[in-house]
Amino acid sequence: MTKKVLKFGGTSVGSVKRILHAAEIVKKEHSKGNQIIVVVSAMSGKTNELISHSSSISEKFNKREMDVLLSSGEQVTSALMAGALNEIGIKSKSWMNWQIPILTEGEHTNSRIVNMSINKINSFLSEGGVAVIPGFQGISQNGEITTIGRGGSDASAVAIAKIFQTESCEIYTDVDGVYSTDPSNIPVAKKISKISYDEMLELSSLGAKVIQSSAVQTAMMYDIPLQVKSTFTDREGTEIFSQENIDYSKAVTGVAYSKDDAKVTIIGVEDKPGVAADIFEPLGKNQINVDMVIQNISPDGKTTDITFTIKRNDLNKTLKTLKSNDKISFKSLDQNDAVSKISVVGAGMVTTPGVTYKMFRALADEKINILAISTSEIKISVIINEKDTLKAVKKLHSIFNLD
Repeated sequence: MTKKVLKFGGTSVGSVKRILHAAEIVKKEHSKGNQIIVVVSAMSGKTNELISHSSSISEKFNKREMDVLLSSGEQVTSALMAGALNEIGIKSKSWMNWQIPILTEGEHTNSRIVNMSINKINSFLSEGGVAVIPGFQGISQNGEITTIGRGGSDASAVAIAKIFQTESCEIYTDVDGVYSTDPSNIPVAKKISKISYDEMLELSSLGAKVIQSSAVQTAMMYDIPLQVKSTFTDREGTEIFSQENIDYSKAVTGVAYSKDDAKVTIIGVEDKPGVAADIFEPLGKNQINVDMVIQNISPDGKTTDITFTIKRNDLNKTLKTLKSNDKISFKSLDQNDAVSKISVVGAGMVTTPGVTYKMFRALADEKINILAISTSEIKISVIINEKDTLKAVKKLHSIFNLD
């Protein structure tokens, strides 16, 4: 007997018809003698609808009430899924976050799961039942409903797999696995049958939306096997596994891109020890996530330029924070909110020379200017003008033989 988590994303449960279809997948797995915990997202579009309702009341809607509001989407799906399973002869019950309970810590709208009670659900599973749990949410030590960020149902599923010590966690979505790039924009993208946690973490954090990066990180920490599958086809999905199984023969596994970035340059900042800390500490305190950071060499040893990237929706807050920072002085600020980040990812970069040159030459051949560069052991990222995004992705996808 195998214990499994099956997680269904918003498109997989986007209508009653789709929920009934997902229930048949659960029934098939249950009929094999497996113990099944189902984790569900809100029906596709529901979270955006709820956010729209809150915005109609206030652009600064209370965060506590926002969590109460947004968590209702997954609760609705949980009840519908459990009802669908009961209707087709599978004993099932939905469990709300406070009934288990799923314990979280952290601030409203951005908490994280730390533990949950397993006895009641394990007892129900041993009786042949299927437990249905809403993703994306939990309850704090003070009894407050909390949510764990957009896309948090993936993180919920992996946390549940860890705490219940399941043999696997299967993520069902509207695509039949992880692709070498976004197949909706690059039709020649191909499905990756196997990928390491490290590579998947890089791709998901860089804009690949198949699975949330925090979910991959948790799976990697606790060595929880992940599978990404399609709810709508029977094709083999993508396996995500530990580093020992990395295929080093392929230099690049995939090309990721994001178009929600902005670039800020502080021109003529004083070049002295501690200035970078003085710049970025207030940004961190204002919950602004800084990505790439580049500091030019100061020829005179007096002033330098510092460039960094942030999410586009944080641009105004970033500029306001910098201008009000009395610990730093600078000549001017330059901003560009029409940029995108393009990244090539692959474990094989470790053993394959020339990847950096090949990437930069390919972009140069397409007359694409690089505005910033960041590298890691298995990733090279560049910032370019947003208008060149698809041209860059297509060229890189081709030059690294991913078509």
